[in-house]
Amino acid sequence: MFLFGLNQNVHGFDPLILLIMALAVEAYVGEMRFLFSRVRHPVAIIGGLVDTLERKLNRENRSQMDRAVRGALVVVFVVLVCAAAGWGVAWFGQNYPFGWIVEMLLLVTLIAQRGLYDAVRRVGTALGGSGLDAGREEVANIVGRDPYQLDEAGVARAAIESAAENFNDAVVAPVFWYVLFGFPGILIYKAINTMDSMIGHKTERYRAFGMTAARLDDVVNLIPARLSGLFIVLGSVFVPTANPLRALKVMVRDAGKHRSPNAGWPEGAMAGALDLALAGPRKYRESQVNDPWIGDGRARATPKDIRRALYLFATACLVNGLAVAGLTIFRLD
Repeated sequence: MFLFGLNQNVHGFDPLILLIMALAVEAYVGEMRFLFSRVRHPVAIIGGLVDTLERKLNRENRSQMDRAVRGALVVVFVVLVCAAAGWGVAWFGQNYPFGWIVEMLLLVTLIAQRGLYDAVRRVGTALGGSGLDAGREEVANIVGRDPYQLDEAGVARAAIESAAENFNDAVVAPVFWYVLFGFPGILIYKAINTMDSMIGHKTERYRAFGMTAARLDDVVNLIPARLSGLFIVLGSVFVPTANPLRALKVMVRDAGKHRSPNAGWPEGAMAGALDLALAGPRKYRESQVNDPWIGDGRARATPKDIRRALYLFATACLVNGLAVAGLTIFRLD
């Protein structure tokens, strides 16, 4: 782990042990809404900064080149701010008694195993219990596509795809960058991911301004996305209704069919493991996407398939945690 000059101190925990503690706490308490009803979430703070800079710099009367340069400068500025803030948190955690508690609680807020699980479960519960309209309302909270264009199978597929793709964005990638660079690494990753979700769109307004954010997000997810797919494959070994060999086969064969260079890996593994067809044609609020299907199975997904996907997601999260534990043992040996 590269800690940017930070040295271990008697007041601090080993960062990997801190990470294991944070994964365990987040898996139990989830989003900690009670805390963020009183203070702003770190990602919300980053998002507010990005929104302010975007409104000031991304003017429609400027040329595409000008907007692209200004967008790149916004990315550099936000990354530097988060690097400095992350280093400050890590230094505080290593040099003050109980400072590690602050770092661990912030880590809990930047990882979303339980939060994602609960969000996807609410879709399945609503769809299976209250019907299509309730399922559409819940799925609208986790996907960008138009929920009112989705039938029951479309809602179920959207929830399952969200569980697979966000397994990378919300769990594996944050952990990966923390393992490499400590708290600065995870905070920079979340900043890049937030910028991509806010300005990395191929619309007229954001195509030039958000280009750097979108490309950088592709780069920082390159390795974690493939690890995410591998963890889903390994997790499927322990899920009675999943098939690990098919998960591996579909992941390797179909990952490149996705329009994202990264999302196809966990989605392909999930589709193969559960014998489903994911991705495919879908309608977003801005446009229609006619992508090929990923997987050879059923496209008519059901609430039961959401429950199967959640079982696999939870198992993959355990695999991710065990990988961190293995690194910790190896590092401390």
